[in-house]
Amino acid sequence: MSSSVPRPGLRGRRGECGALDQVVADAKAGQSQVLVLRGEPGVGKSALLEYLVGSATGCQTLRAVGVESEMELAFAGLHQLCVPVMGQLDRLPDPQREALAIAFGLRAGSAPDRFMVGLAVLSLLAEVAEEQPLVCVVDDAQWLDRVSAQTLTFVARRLLAERVALVFAVRTSTPPPVDDPWAALKELVVRGLRDDDARALLDSAVPGRLDERVRDRIVAETRGNPLALLELTRGLTTAELAGGFGRPDTRPLASQIEQSFLRRIVSLPDAAQRLLLAAAAEPVGDVPLLRRVAEQLDIGADAAGEAEQAGLIEFGVQVRFRHPLVRSAAYRAADPGVRRDVHRALAEATDPEVDSDRRAWHRAHAAVEPDEALAGELERSAARARARGGIAAEAAFLRRATELTPDPAVRGTRAVAAAQAAFEAGTPNAALELLAAAETGPLNEVQQARLVRLRGQIVFARNRGGQALPLLLDAAGRLEQIDGGQAREAYLEAIGAAVIAGRLVGRAGLREVAEAARAAPRAPRSPRLTDILLDGLATRFTEDYVQGAPPLKLALRAFRQAAERGEDDVMRWLWLTWLVASDMWDDETCQELTTCAVRVARETGALNFLPLALCYRAIQHVHAGEFDLASALIDESDTMTEVTGNSPLGYAAAVLLVWRGDDVRVADWIDGRTRDAASWGEGRAIGLADYVIAVLYNGLGRYQDALARAERAWQYEELAGFGFTLFELVEAGARGDAPEAAAAALRRLEEQAEASGTNWSLGVVARSRALLSDGPAADLLYREAIERLQRSRAAVHLARTHLVYGEWLRRENRRVDAREQLRAAYEMLHGFGANAFAERARRELLATGESVRQHTVDVREALTAQEAQIARLAADGKTNSEIGAELFISSRTVEWHLHKVFTKLDVNSRNKLSAALDRD
Repeated sequence: MSSSVPRPGLRGRRGECGALDQVVADAKAGQSQVLVLRGEPGVGKSALLEYLVGSATGCQTLRAVGVESEMELAFAGLHQLCVPVMGQLDRLPDPQREALAIAFGLRAGSAPDRFMVGLAVLSLLAEVAEEQPLVCVVDDAQWLDRVSAQTLTFVARRLLAERVALVFAVRTSTPPPVDDPWAALKELVVRGLRDDDARALLDSAVPGRLDERVRDRIVAETRGNPLALLELTRGLTTAELAGGFGRPDTRPLASQIEQSFLRRIVSLPDAAQRLLLAAAAEPVGDVPLLRRVAEQLDIGADAAGEAEQAGLIEFGVQVRFRHPLVRSAAYRAADPGVRRDVHRALAEATDPEVDSDRRAWHRAHAAVEPDEALAGELERSAARARARGGIAAEAAFLRRATELTPDPAVRGTRAVAAAQAAFEAGTPNAALELLAAAETGPLNEVQQARLVRLRGQIVFARNRGGQALPLLLDAAGRLEQIDGGQAREAYLEAIGAAVIAGRLVGRAGLREVAEAARAAPRAPRSPRLTDILLDGLATRFTEDYVQGAPPLKLALRAFRQAAERGEDDVMRWLWLTWLVASDMWDDETCQELTTCAVRVARETGALNFLPLALCYRAIQHVHAGEFDLASALIDESDTMTEVTGNSPLGYAAAVLLVWRGDDVRVADWIDGRTRDAASWGEGRAIGLADYVIAVLYNGLGRYQDALARAERAWQYEELAGFGFTLFELVEAGARGDAPEAAAAALRRLEEQAEASGTNWSLGVVARSRALLSDGPAADLLYREAIERLQRSRAAVHLARTHLVYGEWLRRENRRVDAREQLRAAYEMLHGFGANAFAERARRELLATGESVRQHTVDVREALTAQEAQIARLAADGKTNSEIGAELFISSRTVEWHLHKVFTKLDVNSRNKLSAALDRD
C-alpha cells in the first residue's frame, strides 16, 4: 500500500492521514470503523476531518458540528447529521421510524426511548451504506447535546460489518470530564507539529523577516499547535517579529488562540461583529434566517463580506466559522445587552409554527426580568421535549422557566420539576442544585414532600445504601397526610434502600423501616402492585420469613398476572420483585418475570432497564445449567452498561464464574468488587460475595474455606441470598466436619422450605437433610430431592444432588449405584460448563473403578457468546432484521455473524442450525 501524502497546506500529518485513509478503506471493504480524533484546540482536528472528507472518493458524507449553546437541546446534533438522509426513513421498521420521527419533531407521539432512537439511527446509516459507503464526521463532539452524544456512542459501539466510517473530533480538557462518552472508543491523539514542520508553517505564514529567536520562541510556546502558529503571529508587529522581542504570555493555549480571534473580531465594524454574534448564537447555519436577523438589527450587506474578508466565517449554503473558537470568542466577548438583542432578533425571525421551541429558547436568553408568560412557554417546550425523549432538554427548559418565574411559590414548583427532569437525565448534581434553589422559596407541604423524596431518590441512585433511608422515610411521613399512595411508594423505596444497604444499616434499621411502613395509611380497596408488595415486605421484616411468605406469595402472583397484561409497574419494581421471588425459591415467577422483562425492554428499546433485566435473566440461566446463554446475556448487559454509562452490574458475572469454577483467583476479583460496592453503601454485596465464594470453594472441594465464607454470609439475612447461603453451609459443614453448623443452617432452611412450598425449596431441603443423615433415611431423602428438583428449573442443584448422592453411595460401598449417580452428575455438570463440580464427579467416578469417557469439544464452544445467541435466534426462524432489532445491531452485522456461524458449524442453511447447535 502506498503511503498517504497529506494534501497541500496540511503539513506534517502523514501518520494521521494514513490512519484516516485506512478508516475509509476499511469502510469501503465492509468493515465499519470508528475513530475519535482527540487533541487541544487548534491542533488540527478540523483540518484532518476536511482531509478525510476530501479523500473519501466514492463515499457519501454526512457532517455535524457540536455547538456549545445547543448542548441542552435534545437531538440537535443528531438531527444535523441525519437531515440529508431522512428520505430513507421509510425503509426502517415501524417502531424505529416512529421513534426517530418523534425525536426529530416530525411527528407527535409519546416519548421514544432514546436507545430505540439509537437503533433507528444505526439502521438508517446501515441502509444508506448499502447503496454507497458512508463517512460521517462530527466536529467539536464535546459540545454535542447529551442525548445526541449518547446515541452516537451507542451507534459507534454497535457498528461492525457495515460500510460506515464514523469519525469524531473531540477537544481535550483538563481535568478530563468524568462522564466522557467518547472514552471507550478507539482514538487517535492529534499532537502539535514537529519543530521542523512548525517552523516551515510559521515561515510560510509570516511576510517579511522572521527573527530566528522569535520563531523558536513561538514554536516552543505553541508546542507546534498549527492554529496558534498562524493566529498568534497576527497580533505581533513587524518589529516584534524581526527584532527578537520575547512573548511572556502564559495564558492557556486555548485562551491565547481565542484572544487572537477576539482581536480580529473587535477590529471589525460593529455591524460585522453583531452578524458574527448572531451566527454564533444560531447554531444551525441557516443563511435565510440570518438574513432576516440582519434586517431586524439593521446590519448592512457589507457586514458579511467584512467578516469573510477577515478570515473568520464563510456564508455559503450554510454558515461555517473558520474554527469553533471563532464562534465561542464571538459569543462570549459580546456585551450582554447586545447578546440579548441578538437573541431577541433570532426569536422574532424564527417561525413559531416550525420551530417554537428554539424560538422560546432565544426569547429566554433575551429576557432580563421575570416573565410568567415566557416561563409558561418554556414549560410547554419542556413538555414537548419530554414527548420527544429529550429529558435533558426538558430539564434545561424547566431550569430557565424557573429563573424567569416571578411568583416564588410557582418558582418552587418548577424548580422541583426541573430537578426531577435533571435527575432522570443523569445529572444528579444539577438536580441537587435545583432542589437547593427550591428550598429557598415558600413551598407547600406537597412540594416539600416531593422535594425530600426526590433528594432521597438521588442519594439512593448515587450511593445505593443507607444514606437515602432517612430522606425517604421523611418524605413518606410527610406524604402520609397528603397522598397516601405516594407515601406507600416512598416507604417501598425506603425498604428497597434498606435491603440494598444490607448489613450497613443492620437488622434494626431494616426493621425500623418496615415498622414505619406497616403503620402507613392502608392500601385502597383495589390495591396496586406496589401496595401488595409493600404489605408483604413489611410483614417479612417486622415478623419473619414464615409470616411474610403468604402476603409475598400473593404479591408475586399479582406481579405475574400484571406481567401478562403488560403493566408498567412490573418493570419499575422488577429490581425488588425479583429479589422477593428468589428469596421465596419461586423459580417459575423468576422465569416469567425475567422473560417478560427482557422481552419488553427489547421491544421498547429501554436500554437503561435492559442491562438489569439481562442480568436477572442470566442468573436464571445459570440455575438452569444454561451457562452459554447466561454468558451471552452478561456480555450484552456489559455492553449496554458501557454504552449508557451506568454502573456495571457484577453479580451475575460473579455467579457464573463461581459455578464454572475454572480459577480460584476469581475469589480475589469478587472481593475487590465487593469492597467497591460497600464503599458506596451497597452492603448487600458483602453477604452475596461470601455466598458465591462459598459456591466456588464447595465446587473445588475446599470445604473448610467454603464453611468460613458461608458462616460469614449468614451473619445477616440478605434478601434472596440467605437461603442459598444456608444450602452451601449445610454441604460445607457436612463435608468439612462441622455438623453443628450444618444442623443449625438446616433448621433455618427447613423453615424457608415449609413456608415456600416450591419444588425447588423442598428439593434442596431434602438434599440438605440427606447430607446429615445415614442409612435408609439418607437414601430416601436423596431420591426425594432428585424427584422434586427434576420438577423445578434448578438443573444445577439437581446435578449437584446426583453428585453428593453418588459420593455417599460410594462411601456406602454401593459402587454400581454410585456410578449411575456420578455418571449422571458428570454428564450434566460437564455439559453445563460447571468444571469444578464436574471434576469432583470425575474423581469420584475414577474411585469407583470406572474410566471416564473423554468428551469432544462441544461445537457450541467454538462460537462466541454473541454468535451462539444469533445462531439460536436464526434457528428459531427469526429474520436478520428481527435479530438485529432484538440485539441492537444492524442486519448486515447479523449476516456477518451468521456467515461465521455457518463456517464454524459446517452448515450451509438456517434450517440446519438447530441440529448443529444440539450436536455433542
